Amino acid sequence: MTVLVTGAAGFIGFHTCTALLARGETVIGVDIVNDYYDPTLKEARLAKLTPHPEFTFVRGDIAERDQMEKLVADRPDINRIVNLAAQAGVRYSLVNPYAYTRANVEGHLVMLEMARHLKDFKHFVYASSSSVYGANDELPFSIEERVDQPVSLYAATKRAGELMSHCYSRLYEIPTTGLRFFTVYGPWGRPDMAAWIFADKILAGKPIEVFNNGDMYRDFTYIDDIVQGVLAALDHVPDAAVPERVFNLGNHRAEKLTDFVSLLEDSLGMKAEIILKPMQMGDVKETFADIEASRQILGFKPTTSIKDGIPKFIEWYRAYHGNLNGN
Repeated sequence: MTVLVTGAAGFIGFHTCTALLARGETVIGVDIVNDYYDPTLKEARLAKLTPHPEFTFVRGDIAERDQMEKLVADRPDINRIVNLAAQAGVRYSLVNPYAYTRANVEGHLVMLEMARHLKDFKHFVYASSSSVYGANDELPFSIEERVDQPVSLYAATKRAGELMSHCYSRLYEIPTTGLRFFTVYGPWGRPDMAAWIFADKILAGKPIEVFNNGDMYRDFTYIDDIVQGVLAALDHVPDAAVPERVFNLGNHRAEKLTDFVSLLEDSLGMKAEIILKPMQMGDVKETFADIEASRQILGFKPTTSIKDGIPKFIEWYRAYHGNLNGN
């Protein structure tokens, strides 16, 4: 049978498709390939996927009901969905809020409706975010905590996706699993995230901004560990007694952002000029994942520290930019 992966041209979507194909799955990838960040990177990811005989790409918007309904009609063999398509980024949600309700709420609903109407459907896995923990200050963040204090619209839309999934699981007996990702980084990563932004500026001799005067911590999680968790979640279908679940996928370590910068400096062989700034609107001081449930139920075992992961990212970053420049 076939797995539908939305956001296939995105960072996590690309790696998830690659891993599914490597283990012999038939995969349909959907992506709008918008210009939130450079589409050249998205097209380069797709160029790695499209030659595979078991991969089919559909360029489209998951919030477009007619197009998605046609996809279901044309491919009734789809029996699992991994919904990774979303408008990402906390800060951009302050600038373009409608992009978030379009992709993260309307699009998520369309995907749930697809699942509801597919015959012999098995499992709906979807991306949530550590951002749902919002103003919570009890660390590490546990899936048992209440998550009703979002500090950004992005976080609110991700929590809305969790609630909609809960509803559809209970109403229509659709097994759903939500995955709260914690600061994912690695090769083929996004240009709007810290590793790429900082690397760009350090190499260009430009200053980097570190917020909350440097007192920031993140549970940085390497992409290979995240994908291992996504596939494990897909394979562990909830039973009928508890048809919906949510898990944290993080590295279970809160790393100081300035230490992250130091590792980038070491890997690049250059020092950064750091400008300390106050906390930004919509941001949080610290993220730290409690992954005990993920370990026990999914067998999730992150193995890559930032000491190992950052050099791998920089190695890919240099190669990617070298290829773009014809070097």
